[in-house]
Amino acid sequence: MKKILLGLAALFFCVQATQAQLLPSFKLGIKGAVNFSSLKSEGKWLNSDTKAGFQAGLWGRVGIAGFHVQPELYYAQKNAGYETEDGENGEATFKSLDMPILLGTRIGLGPVGVRIQAGPVFSFAHDGKVTQVTDPDTYKKSSTGIIGGVGADISKFTIDLRYEHGLNNISQDANHKQKISMWSIGLGYAFL
Repeated sequence: MKKILLGLAALFFCVQATQAQLLPSFKLGIKGAVNFSSLKSEGKWLNSDTKAGFQAGLWGRVGIAGFHVQPELYYAQKNAGYETEDGENGEATFKSLDMPILLGTRIGLGPVGVRIQAGPVFSFAHDGKVTQVTDPDTYKKSSTGIIGGVGADISKFTIDLRYEHGLNNISQDANHKQKISMWSIGLGYAFL
């Protein structure tokens, strides 16, 4: 009798896990993150100092059949140190509204799960400005990138580790190509 009860309990948990992955789901929440950004220019990966910044905003997730789409909208401040051609050090601060659209999958049982996500991110300069030590008009007002990472869901809380890589030149000067790259670790809460 004990083996039958254990077998039924295991079957119940498997059915619940399958339904959690196959049935449509919707979540909405808030998030905050700490990011670490650097500028890449002229094909060099490590020619700028990595500086800390932050992100804060909203996220949503719609899922079915084990896959989900997670659009987000957040305010971001990305900081990066750099060295000019004259050998002077400076710091660039990029303030933007970022909109990633992540595609992913979640593996787990009930309220506990692990996610893998990736997708494009679109950045729009806040108030049409980019703050920098030298000249703010040297940077474009929008950019695109690709973002990917892993995350975990624990009940209504989420935690994410992501890497974002800029795809286009953010400098107005075609002779000085620059792209921004960023690592972030974030914490979120689903209120729906």
